[in-house]
Amino acid sequence: MEFMNRKEETKFIEESKSLSESKLFSLCVFGPRRVGKTRLILESLRRNDLYFFVNKDKTTDSLLKEYEDALKSKNVLTGLESLKTWEDFFKVLFTRYNGVAVFDEFQNFNEVDKAVFGILQKNFDLHENRKNLMMLFSGSTIGMIKKIFFDKKEPLYGRLKRKMEIKPLPFHEVVKICKKLDIGKMGDIVTLYSIFGGFPKYYVSIEDERLNGKNPQEIFERFFFEANALFEDEVNTILSMEFGKRKGVYYDILGAVSSGNTRVSEVASYLGKKETSFSRQMDELVNYFNIIGIKKQAIGKKTLMFIDHPLMNFWFKFFYKDISQYKRRENSLINKIKENLNAYVGRKFEGICIEMLPKLLPFDFEEVGNQWGKVPSAPKDKNQYEIDIIALSKKTKEILFCECKWEDKVDTEKLIKELIEKSKYVQWNNENRKESFALFAKSFKNKIDELEGKKVYCFDLKDLEKILN
Repeated sequence: MEFMNRKEETKFIEESKSLSESKLFSLCVFGPRRVGKTRLILESLRRNDLYFFVNKDKTTDSLLKEYEDALKSKNVLTGLESLKTWEDFFKVLFTRYNGVAVFDEFQNFNEVDKAVFGILQKNFDLHENRKNLMMLFSGSTIGMIKKIFFDKKEPLYGRLKRKMEIKPLPFHEVVKICKKLDIGKMGDIVTLYSIFGGFPKYYVSIEDERLNGKNPQEIFERFFFEANALFEDEVNTILSMEFGKRKGVYYDILGAVSSGNTRVSEVASYLGKKETSFSRQMDELVNYFNIIGIKKQAIGKKTLMFIDHPLMNFWFKFFYKDISQYKRRENSLINKIKENLNAYVGRKFEGICIEMLPKLLPFDFEEVGNQWGKVPSAPKDKNQYEIDIIALSKKTKEILFCECKWEDKVDTEKLIKELIEKSKYVQWNNENRKESFALFAKSFKNKIDELEGKKVYCFDLKDLEKILN
């Protein structure tokens, strides 16, 4: 598959290269696995640049010999020279080489030889004014990369000039990828994005498996449901790299969150444990591994937890609790997953709608997010309300209330009336705010642009397709 749009990231790397012309420069590129870091870096390299993959399964001697051969291929070393230690290797790199030197999966030096970090620290300090050399470090194990470069106790703390986090592609870029795969129906693209998010690797796999033009059901059959499914062990593989051998508690927490326990107290109750017994692991999942995200209210201070990785969320939701049944491919489980898939996509549709709002609305807004809270004076079983999306502008006092329905032939008037009623519970500029309302759906029975004197917007899949073409 051809390289997809990473214009801002490519520009950032090119700027870093130009800065290295006057002084030694260092850049760390990090992000989750399958997000396309290596492809981005390789696309940015010139013919004489150096690329070193840090293979944790090789011995120090073997890896050093591989790197020695790479230096000889670029005429940095002569054929008669050899490198005996990492001290030798980095001395040659810092004193003889001009260009970009990439170390991909740099965190793997933790397993090959931790002394490398101290050796690098010394060379950064000795050659601070060295021109025409850029060191580019890349890593997928986010927690370990953060520890290596941003922990004050570590040798390389403070030695980076720049850092760049590579994030999954936004929905509008995934639409372009899917069309290149001959997947053109917006409903199919939304479904694929709900499971795979903006991780290029999974769309490349569609091409690799010759599934171009196939519908999501056929793709999921090959990727998840048939014998020897392509991504049967994908999530386990990724998390094993992150957590290592101490993964049990992390898995329990992720399983609890995927089951709808969105507060720490709820997770504790679900697991039958005290909050203090897993507080460290919870903090690491949020701040170290970046796997659990925190969703904030558009108005207010309440928060909810969610798994901030689409494929992991899907796997923990449907496979983790019943992994033995899944491994046996029991029809009851497979059919249950397929039956619940549409409802699952419906919950993920909301995120796509949030991304599309700026392209669809005629006014700018500063805040956007979910909203939930208590209904005053209501019975306990009916005292909660939830609004899918609220967008507001403090400057103009405009506020939009929005619902997302992954359904066909939606009854617009009925849903807008319900939304108007829920909007009354939202306390924000009550005296003089300017309200409008919106619905997202697959399709509508009928579209309207006003109800009870309120402006109404109706966006269906055809509208999304128009705005993205």
